[in-house]
Amino acid sequence: MAGRLQPVLAGVVTALVGFASSFTVVLAGLRAVGAGEAQAASGLLALCVATGCCAVWLGLRHRMPLAIAWSTPGAALLVATGPVPGGWPAAVGAFLLTGVLIAAAGLVPALGRAVAAIPGPVASAMLAGVLLPLCTAPVRALVEVPRLAGPVVLAWLLLHRFARRWAVPGALAVAAVAIALTASGPVLTHLAPSVALTTPTWTVPAVVGLALPLFLVTMAAQNVPGTAVLAGYGYRAPLGSALRVTGLATVLGAPAGGHAVNLAAITAALAAGPDAHPDPDRRWIASVTAGIGMALLGLGAGVATTLVLLSPPILVEAVAGLALLGALAGAVSAAVAEPDAREAAVVTFVVTASGVSLLGVGGAFWGLVAGWLMLLLFRRRRPTPPVAAEPEAEPHCGHSSSGSSAAGTSRRTPSSVTAAIRSAST
Repeated sequence: MAGRLQPVLAGVVTALVGFASSFTVVLAGLRAVGAGEAQAASGLLALCVATGCCAVWLGLRHRMPLAIAWSTPGAALLVATGPVPGGWPAAVGAFLLTGVLIAAAGLVPALGRAVAAIPGPVASAMLAGVLLPLCTAPVRALVEVPRLAGPVVLAWLLLHRFARRWAVPGALAVAAVAIALTASGPVLTHLAPSVALTTPTWTVPAVVGLALPLFLVTMAAQNVPGTAVLAGYGYRAPLGSALRVTGLATVLGAPAGGHAVNLAAITAALAAGPDAHPDPDRRWIASVTAGIGMALLGLGAGVATTLVLLSPPILVEAVAGLALLGALAGAVSAAVAEPDAREAAVVTFVVTASGVSLLGVGGAFWGLVAGWLMLLLFRRRRPTPPVAAEPEAEPHCGHSSSGSSAAGTSRRTPSSVTAAIRSAST
């Protein structure tokens, strides 16, 4: 009985951690690009239902622990981008186009290869620049609202030391208590789940400044790392199928306010690791359970939105920033890993983090352009080293869950990441 319940419990934990650790980022992002209270709650509900349906479908079809999540880096991008020309309808149009591009990457191998061709340091630097403004929020909150932010940060530090996976949910729980004790307005408003549909529109600034960066961030910071995490546990993820399904789900969820869904990267290890089940062939139950849990948690989107509205904006951003510190650390590390590309990465990071808007297009796009130009103009041509005989590879077969970890997947070579993208055609 315990063996049968183990993957179910792992799936419940995956859903709870995935939702509680980053829903504040999602709501902050949707509000930043123009969503009202009802539209933000609708977007969170749409994302929960979309991720749940995708996880259930892919898990049952492929019998793999294919955990699905919303694009947390994408939500941080929305915060960094801010209002777009055309308002909320234009943002919804950008979400819909992002879904089309994700699905197209699963159908057209050339598009996936084009994404893989973006230099890794430049892509990582763009992600780091997107995350930086939110990750500084805890510091600003300690200065602006110390009585509220202090206990939140302290709870995060203690849990990060002794129970890391519960650090952000624990900080969120402390924030919720602080908000409930200090809120002066009505505590319960618009708690019933509801869908607010918006007719999408398309503007050039929204397409170039939001849709394209959102697509790139989702692919580079979620889908590819998610594939790497699964590979670290011995699974060959059906990336093409996952891209087509999540792309379609993004398209269907966009009019309700959902920005993007994708393979999980942060919580993937909770469902794919040995803690989910000793038998790798039984771990798909955990991802399916997590999908069902996410869909049910979407029913609380109104409560979550009300909680955010009752709190000082800086406190919500502080919780979101705490959730993204690990992602920022990983992005910065990857951005400066290659000495020859270090200056280009720094330029990308600085331009993106500046938050500048030129011709109605946000800093993420211009940071990517600036970094790529730096590489083209100043990268030195290195002499080709002599070819040495390759040592005989050690045999490897089967699942590697017993000796693998999610952290080990971050050391994949560029060629292996490119190969993962190219597998989208299968």
